[in-house]
Amino acid sequence: MKKTILTLVAALGLFGSANAQTWKMVVTKDDGTTDTLETGKVKSVSFAVEDQNTESIIIKELYNGGCPLDAGTSYFQADKGFILYNNSPEVAVANNLCVGMISPYNSNSTNSWYSDGKLIYTDYIPASTGIWYFQQPVILQPYEQLVVSVNGAIDNTKANSQSVNYAHSAYYAMYDPESGFKNTKFYPTPSDSIPVSHYLKAVEYGVGNAWSLSVTSPGLFIFQVKGTTPKSYATNSDNYIYEPGKETTAIYRNLKVPTAWIIDGMEVYVNANSNNQKRMTSDIDAGYVSLTNKLGHSLYRNVDIDATKVLPENNGKLVYNYSKAVNAVNNGESVIDAEASIRNGAHIIYLDTNNSSNDFHERAHFSLRDTE
Repeated sequence: MKKTILTLVAALGLFGSANAQTWKMVVTKDDGTTDTLETGKVKSVSFAVEDQNTESIIIKELYNGGCPLDAGTSYFQADKGFILYNNSPEVAVANNLCVGMISPYNSNSTNSWYSDGKLIYTDYIPASTGIWYFQQPVILQPYEQLVVSVNGAIDNTKANSQSVNYAHSAYYAMYDPESGFKNTKFYPTPSDSIPVSHYLKAVEYGVGNAWSLSVTSPGLFIFQVKGTTPKSYATNSDNYIYEPGKETTAIYRNLKVPTAWIIDGMEVYVNANSNNQKRMTSDIDAGYVSLTNKLGHSLYRNVDIDATKVLPENNGKLVYNYSKAVNAVNNGESVIDAEASIRNGAHIIYLDTNNSSNDFHERAHFSLRDTE
């Protein structure tokens, strides 16, 4: 349909120009009604998909702490990534889908956003440094996932065997050197396997040559910009807010992201640190999950066991005795191994209670490595 209309517009435009005639394009709708446009007044033809079930898109897994190096006792942390997931039996569509991280970077950093023991914001959260956004609408089929490489959109296992291979045509990459995020240690040229259309674009309104997603305790969230484009919103100074008590300079500049726009978020704490403070409001994430970094661990969403078991298509396909959790998850033999079940053809429904204390656990390694 799209190709037909675009070809018709081009053909009629050329024919009309050549013959000094005014041609008209007639568009017939499904209900039989028509719209008539003079081709000389048609600037462009574009197609859009409407949002559908956007609330079903969740953060399924986050890998941000890095892994040990093959040689020596050091570690590698330029291979961060996360997975989004459609947690429903319906197609999910999200226009202007963006990714942000909350201020401050770490959960145990001095937090200036508090007053009298409470966060000073309620209807927005401050997004630090910059945001990333998808070039096209994100369309996820039922129970489909989408992998995003935050750093190192290459096969990192060639240099570090315990790292992650992102060289896959279905994966997406945060890669936009023109934005200012151009540190080649974190942003090598992505694998040729990843289409350029799968590069996320960025707007940097803070400082730094990399988007510094914390390796210990990030506050990661996804959201949709409404009424304008992500670039327009993030470059509009009216939408900026500065860290309280600090100078109004770029280093302290944040973007006000309305909580009404946020689809999902997760609060991560530094493991076993008494100075952790909440950054996300309770309507986004009322709890937190802790991470032990540098060991290749990830943070993985818990399976909603009851909801998954009752799906008729899962009969005989669920795999149990999950063993990859670092900490306890739904004690007992009823624990479902989500990734093994998915490979067995099952559909998984994950917990989504807006409370990371309930919804996530620390996993022994990023699920992308399960079949290696």
